[in-house]
Amino acid sequence: MLDSSIKNIVLDFGGVLIDLDRRRCLEHFRRLGLPDVEGLLNDYRQQGFFLLHEKGLITDADFRNRVRNLAMGPLSDAQIDEAWNSFLAGIPAYKLDFLLELRRRYKLYLLSNTNAIHWTYACAHEFGKGGLRVEDYFDRLFLSYQMKMAKPDADIFRTMLSEAGIRPEETLFIDDAEANCKAAQALGIRTYTPKAHEDWRHLFQ
Repeated sequence: MLDSSIKNIVLDFGGVLIDLDRRRCLEHFRRLGLPDVEGLLNDYRQQGFFLLHEKGLITDADFRNRVRNLAMGPLSDAQIDEAWNSFLAGIPAYKLDFLLELRRRYKLYLLSNTNAIHWTYACAHEFGKGGLRVEDYFDRLFLSYQMKMAKPDADIFRTMLSEAGIRPEETLFIDDAEANCKAAQALGIRTYTPKAHEDWRHLFQ
């Protein structure tokens, strides 16, 4: 049970809201001719040009071209996007309902290491269900590819706190990566690290 000092909830996206399927994504990329992509893909923080994409340091077109350079044959944008988006396994309906409930009680923010391809897909296919928009669930979005920085770098947390105008001691950050939570804790933010597929609603009972 949270104490009354918590006024702000900051949620991670992958692994906290949306379920991830790294194995399925790797298999999709292998079928496209990228047998060695495994070292670039991680449930918590990408590597190589995948990380550059999440930081918004390369464009979607640059990202796709780098995938093509690793592949054994020509690939369409649609093929690459389908493989990459197969990482996203869906947001359980109960979590979307709970976000609406939480927003009536707290200021609600999203802080995510993500990229434009994933985010566009999620807004259309996950947050867009029932005629809603992602803006209906959150007071503000903080996305790595737009901010040009990524967790667990301290600057992304400082920027979020400053731009949202919130106090760290009044904020709970929920993220499935221990490194991200430790970085937030160093700035005075309260944290919780859920396990894979955990129903973390118990925090608010």
